[in-house]
Amino acid sequence: MQCYVSSPEGKGPFPGVMVFQEAFGVNGHIRDVTDRVAKEGYVAIAPELFHRSATPGQELSYADFNLVMPHFQAMTTEGMAADVKATYEWLQKQANVKHDKIGCIGFCLGGRVSFLANTEVPLAAAISYYGGRTAEYADRASNLHGPHLFFWGGLDKHITQEQVDLVINAVKAANKPYTNVVISYADHAFNCNDRPAYNKKASDEAWAMSMAFFRNNL
Repeated sequence: MQCYVSSPEGKGPFPGVMVFQEAFGVNGHIRDVTDRVAKEGYVAIAPELFHRSATPGQELSYADFNLVMPHFQAMTTEGMAADVKATYEWLQKQANVKHDKIGCIGFCLGGRVSFLANTEVPLAAAISYYGGRTAEYADRASNLHGPHLFFWGGLDKHITQEQVDLVINAVKAANKPYTNVVISYADHAFNCNDRPAYNKKASDEAWAMSMAFFRNNL
């Protein structure tokens, strides 16, 4: 599995952060996010979650979801869990990483993977931006390891309020620490500055909260 890695300057050790892609590959935007995380003082790694069906380094167009669907549909829970564990184990082997201070952040598809990751490996913090189909994993809430930060767009037509409620109520019922943020004026994918739904104000606010969350927990 090919990954994009970005590290802070210096020897560290630093906390580690897994960055999980949208449904379009580890493209320029995800690499930029990974670099931004590294500049905040974290060893950041973005695994190519489509590696079983796509060629290494493949980037998919935002304009044609039909090209994305074969890769999206080829993903399985077992495969995603294996990729999470492999990425986590890579971080565990790095001398410049604090092995007990590893977190993750993911967007859309990656938001769902972040939730899954927090149930699969002992993370110290996890962040999900508008994680589509996260509700499918609501029954795993009792397995969450670290505190979880959720972001949702109030204008998002892809993720219903019922789905959001199912996730949050499950985490609450499991008595797991979480922060739930709904940005009323933002749409799905509000963080991606390469997509029409990008909302700078929402993105800036969510990023500031995300970095404060990581600082508090990692």
